[in-house]
Amino acid sequence: MAKVNFYAAARAASGVSEAHIDGATLGEVIASASAQHPQLIAILPGCSYLVNGAAESNDELKINSEDVIDILPRFAGGA
Repeated sequence: MAKVNFYAAARAASGVSEAHIDGATLGEVIASASAQHPQLIAILPGCSYLVNGAAESNDELKINSEDVIDILPRFAGGA
């Protein structure tokens, strides 16, 4: 199981700061997170993902049990 960290609105929606979630790919892990925490469904389309600290958008990226996935909602700010 990969460790998934939830930040900001994703943390509020899931009700947890982290979870260990099964999935062979990034897309499967995100789908499993949504199934476990349905409130995430509204938040995830605007989220960015980090896998082991690197930005990732490939849903087919292979995930293993040592990977750490950060779910980062859009943050306000900028000009």
